Amino acid sequence: MAILVTGGAGYIGSHTVMELLAQGEKVVVVDNLRTGHRSAVSPEARFYEGDIRDRGFLDRVFGENDIEAVIHFAASSLVGESVQQPLAYYDNNLFGTHSLVGAMEAHGVRKIVFSSTAATYGEPERVPIEESAPTRPESPYGETKLAMENMFRWCDRAFGLKFVSLRYFNACGAHPDGTIGEDHKPESHLIPIILQVPLGERDHIGIFGDDYPTEDGTCVRDYIHVMDLANAHYLALNYLRAGHPSDVFNLGNGTGFSVKQVIELARGVTGHPIPAAVSPRRAGDPAVLIASSEKAKSKLGWKPRYDDLGTIIGTAWKWHQSHPNGYAD
Repeated sequence: MAILVTGGAGYIGSHTVMELLAQGEKVVVVDNLRTGHRSAVSPEARFYEGDIRDRGFLDRVFGENDIEAVIHFAASSLVGESVQQPLAYYDNNLFGTHSLVGAMEAHGVRKIVFSSTAATYGEPERVPIEESAPTRPESPYGETKLAMENMFRWCDRAFGLKFVSLRYFNACGAHPDGTIGEDHKPESHLIPIILQVPLGERDHIGIFGDDYPTEDGTCVRDYIHVMDLANAHYLALNYLRAGHPSDVFNLGNGTGFSVKQVIELARGVTGHPIPAAVSPRRAGDPAVLIASSEKAKSKLGWKPRYDDLGTIIGTAWKWHQSHPNGYAD
């Protein structure tokens, strides 16, 4: 039987496909390639180009493959864009997931691992953030992800859909062999933006606000290596295979780094001075987001292998050096 990975040509999806294949799984990938990259998908996986909102397309994929479970990444994921285009996020994220779950029910597939987000929490009351924390999303992106979780919860009650929702924090890094990595157009994540300076794509890195209530005044985030996220999805799949009930898990390293600290680590990794300039805060940026991942460690048996941020940045630097134009290379 095979595992269907929706959005498997995207950043985290493609790394999860690599992890599944390394674990001996048979993998089917679905992606519309709007933001994903065909060359990011291992040739060992069976690939279908198409949109999960197209029910006829999904029925063909399920009909042509013996699907055991789904790992669901296919969604729009930019906070700022979601505020500007909320209807597009409800269409792609919610309607897409509605179509997918409908196809799963019709074809008798009852297990799904879901790529969720810390954005479901909004501004936290305390850190580290535990799964029991209130969920008060501050963007359509976070709101649609939470609604997708609730969709799974009601479907579990209605027809036995078992799910694991993985709420992760700041994904970063690249596969250690340098074959796949992060390539967004435009780029929105801090570490690849920082690395654009030593790559000659920008002359400095901007820091949005240095007056937050943190040690150096810049925002603090929890950074987690993409292959540790990939491994968590595989462990969550096995958790469902073992017959455990549906659940929600945070994924992070449990350690916070400020923007200035990340820049300084990148200077050490790259050997480049990486000039920085401070500009005003962006609306909606919480001061501190740090995960408590104790539940994932105890219930899933998850243990991050990349818990040193310098090492994580090093894997990203290896990818960007060898792929300065991303997958266009």
